[in-house]
Amino acid sequence: MRDNDDKLNKGELIDIKSLIGDADGGDYSLDDIMAEYGHPASPAREQPEDPEERFNTIDLSKLPRPAPRPESPARSHGRVVAFPGTRPAPAEEEVSAPEPEEELPEPEEELPEPPEPEPEEEEGSPAPVIPFPKEESPLSAFIKDLNRKADDYAEHMFEEDESIDKMEVRRLERLIPGTDQEELDDEPPPPPFWRRERRPEKLPPDIPPQKLAWKYGRGLKWMRTRALLIFLLTLLSLGQTLAPLLGLVWTAPLDRPDCQCWVSVGLLGAGVLLAFDVLLTGIARACFLKFGMDTLAALACGFTLADGTALALGEVPPDRLPYTLVCLAGLFCLLHGSYHKRCGLRLSCRAASSSASPYRVTLDPSVWSDRDTYAKWSGTPEDFGSQIQADDGAQRVFRRICPLLLLGGAAFALQVSVGGGHPERLLWALSAQFTAAAAFGSSLAFGRTFHKTARRLSPSGAALAGWPGIAASRRGSCVLLTDGDLFPPGYVELNGFKVLGDYPSERVVAYTATLIREAGSGLSQLFHDQLRSMGGLLRRADSLQCHEGGGLSANIRGDQVLVGSAAFMKLMEIKLPQGLNVKSAVFCAIDGKLAGIFALSYVLPDTVFPALEALFLEKVEPILATRDFNLIPAMLHQRFKLAADKMAFPPVERRRELSDPDQIHEGVLTALLCREGLLPFAEAIAAAKRLRWATRLGAWLCCAASLLGVLLTAYLTSVGAYTSLSPLNLLVYMLTWLAPVWFLSGWAHRF
Repeated sequence: MRDNDDKLNKGELIDIKSLIGDADGGDYSLDDIMAEYGHPASPAREQPEDPEERFNTIDLSKLPRPAPRPESPARSHGRVVAFPGTRPAPAEEEVSAPEPEEELPEPEEELPEPPEPEPEEEEGSPAPVIPFPKEESPLSAFIKDLNRKADDYAEHMFEEDESIDKMEVRRLERLIPGTDQEELDDEPPPPPFWRRERRPEKLPPDIPPQKLAWKYGRGLKWMRTRALLIFLLTLLSLGQTLAPLLGLVWTAPLDRPDCQCWVSVGLLGAGVLLAFDVLLTGIARACFLKFGMDTLAALACGFTLADGTALALGEVPPDRLPYTLVCLAGLFCLLHGSYHKRCGLRLSCRAASSSASPYRVTLDPSVWSDRDTYAKWSGTPEDFGSQIQADDGAQRVFRRICPLLLLGGAAFALQVSVGGGHPERLLWALSAQFTAAAAFGSSLAFGRTFHKTARRLSPSGAALAGWPGIAASRRGSCVLLTDGDLFPPGYVELNGFKVLGDYPSERVVAYTATLIREAGSGLSQLFHDQLRSMGGLLRRADSLQCHEGGGLSANIRGDQVLVGSAAFMKLMEIKLPQGLNVKSAVFCAIDGKLAGIFALSYVLPDTVFPALEALFLEKVEPILATRDFNLIPAMLHQRFKLAADKMAFPPVERRRELSDPDQIHEGVLTALLCREGLLPFAEAIAAAKRLRWATRLGAWLCCAASLLGVLLTAYLTSVGAYTSLSPLNLLVYMLTWLAPVWFLSGWAHRF
């Protein structure tokens, strides 16, 4: 044993079998030792049949043979075992077989009896293959694999970052403005089950706005006069109703009850004659099965006249008055609302006819982020005349509810009179039912609101195109803003320019004007006027490109021309003059050299701030579809303090697509604009949204008032409560429901 230690300390190799034999006093094979320490041996195979077994075993005969180690100093403690598989150059003792790469543990004092040794392999036989242990839990294998992947990722995570120039990245982030990306939905959400697709309504024929304005203006003053006369009749009927309550005594023959009934019938008859046109419209609408509140008002007046006549001709002196007071008040509200509607239609048609080629405001579907977007583009007043004549939103609601009210009122009246054994109450029940069903605010819900809105929009040159465009405003959530919306003509001026180098002034101005005109920028007219004043002509540009950094590039007669902002010139590594202090300018470079500087002055109109505020209030997001490379969110926020963070700024190609004047607009006409700027555009959008909301709410309030009134009158007439269902009490009920509709109609235009 000592001899072996000496040989190992000297760097010599010994037979591991002899070493084991010396330790235990017997000869044991390597397979026996491995089996003793939990490593079962397998018979030698030339090549594993199982593919997975190939990765779980190691063929020691194919391991590389390292070079012999140098001599190491002798060690006083422990025992050194030669690494298996090594061969010294001057081999004194041959190793019988390659051994596993594993250090054997020290033998214990008493080793258990080993199994009988297997027969030694003959010379020339392949080396034994020792498999690795297969006893490993899936959890530990998963953790090892996860750790290996994490280590591999950690080694390569900074390779890409190290290959990028960080200074160049920061330079690009500083010079190129950030843009917003669209959020597109793979599948649009399905519509609610209660909202089915409506059939397109047949609109009236398209009439020019000039003719419609003349049509709606005819008899407008007489209509107003008639409304005032009906109001006076209402006051007389109110005095007749309050006189007994105040203790006043009528002189003969007016003190007789039948005379009082005849007076009530006369007052209501005069009111019906004054409002005959609106009542006739309600009856005509009923002939086409388009019932409205004016239809119920006509029936209420008819049954009230019949009830008053029956009371006056009755054998028994009447102890009550017909509902003349309530019917006259309803006629006044009906005629007053119709007057307001005609005034609003006249103002809108006059505003639309003030320009032969106005701007059309349409709501185009799924333009930006799959949302409907308002767009303004030059066109004609086509379709305005047909949409302005369509039924308003309140009438469309009443067409669904009024047939139910009509059938319900007639059924309740028959039930409480004939069905209850009191046929003498039939006319009274019918008069009470239809008088309570004809809500006072039916014509005011849209008429008064539309008139006040049209009066607000008319001075700014905007006109709403009827209810079809107003109803579609429910889906509008974005609006496209171009160069002319933010800075109309006259609000951008050229303060001067400077030509650098040996380039002619006309050539530099012509190159700059050509690229700006080809790009469709809002500065086209400004540079074109400057070029014409110099007697120059536009050139022909080839390969025009719009860059995200805020500039344009093209080839003009063999020259590479760059036109853009200062940031774009720095991005293209064009040297700018030292100490340049120009807030807004256009730079021109020819063949990589700066050729001209054009100083601009941007003046933001004061109307832009209230216009944007109105859009934000209605939750309409502005989309900056600008083509002027100077108009970026950073410039608008820093110089003019606009809320650029609430505006979307698409990439340059998307901006050009959204602002293309030749694109097809498939949306419904919302309004016509006859003036430049953002104010009429924003006011038309905000007014359409608020008008729709106010009209719908007012119409449903009227329906609720009518439904509740029909139910109350049905109960009171069934019990014969004449005192509780007096004309004065019913008037108070109707005025109570009129109040919210009246205030709502006066609120919509205040934005």
